[in-house]
Amino acid sequence: MTTDTVPKAASTQLTIGGRTVTVTGMGKGAGMIRPNMATMLGFVATDAAVEPAVLQSLVREAADRSFNRITIDGDTSTNDSFLLIATHRAGNRPIADLSSADGVALRDAVTAIAERIAQAIVRDGEGATKFITVRVLGGRSEAECRQVAYAVAHSPLVKTAFFASDPNLGRILAAVGYAGIDDLDQGRIDLYLDDVHVVRQGGRHPDYREADGQRVMQQSEITVRIELHRGAAETVVWTCDLSYDYVRINADYRS
Repeated sequence: MTTDTVPKAASTQLTIGGRTVTVTGMGKGAGMIRPNMATMLGFVATDAAVEPAVLQSLVREAADRSFNRITIDGDTSTNDSFLLIATHRAGNRPIADLSSADGVALRDAVTAIAERIAQAIVRDGEGATKFITVRVLGGRSEAECRQVAYAVAHSPLVKTAFFASDPNLGRILAAVGYAGIDDLDQGRIDLYLDDVHVVRQGGRHPDYREADGQRVMQQSEITVRIELHRGAAETVVWTCDLSYDYVRINADYRS
């Protein structure tokens, strides 16, 4: 478990081809976490019958929608694995196409389990006290939405502001600005902390009150929503705050 404080596992069942299928996963990780994975291990197993080529596509898609959307400290290492295993013991007709009804059902179940484990890694991040969802909407492509989301989620200044329950709008907007989108118009950006509209068209919303921002920032789970107003693409990244304990754990820990 190294610096993990809790075990991480999840399971679900569904019906495929009239047979009950089980999908179960477990994972390990608490630090040195950022896409593309890091010092983490993820294992998902199912008794569904699945063609090998479909399984390979499924594990990549599930990884991209789960473990490759988390960051704890923006750091990585050489050691990571995510494995998807199918035993075929459920007895359903083998799934040969992910776009079929059975393929979609299995894909959704596997992805949901992977997301739960990935989010559990963030919740157990070294020294973490808050679970933060960074949702970016209105980009021209998902890739540029990811750039913005990761810039915010990796920023030590943003993460320490969350630890302090400080609704520091400038830190979040600065991260959006340096994300690397050359033609970004910050005068069109809207920013929300949960249901609180804090920035409108790149500036402080006239109705925003800092007490409302502090109320949200004191929660253990927070959603940051950034609307770029450039297109229809969107993405989501999960992260945590950066606390005194993160420094203590990594100052004391030696691999």
